Amino acid sequence: MPIIEQNTVSAKKGKGEIFITHLLTPKEMIDKCFMFAKVTIPVGASIGVHKHVDTNETYYLLQGTATYTDNGKIYAVKAGDTTFCADGDTHGIENTGDEDLIFIALIINAK
Repeated sequence: MPIIEQNTVSAKKGKGEIFITHLLTPKEMIDKCFMFAKVTIPVGASIGVHKHVDTNETYYLLQGTATYTDNGKIYAVKAGDTTFCADGDTHGIENTGDEDLIFIALIINAK
């Protein structure tokens, strides 16, 4: 399957740039999902803490280690871990390791 779309973005007031490879098109997600993608965060970069409104988000970590912020609480996470941010909650993630942090991100419409 070819890569649908690849973006480089500065995410949610985080540090540095992140790389998003979309795995499905909006049409394929049939308005049920906002995003299904592979996300790469270089060493020292992050997705800033942000609130989810009308969506929830799951990360499945494939490579690396990070600090994950979940509603103000901070956790160490690593490859093989799964995180979940419910509608109305806040989260963010920072690559604190010595290699790229790579994970699958799924944002589902909550309404």
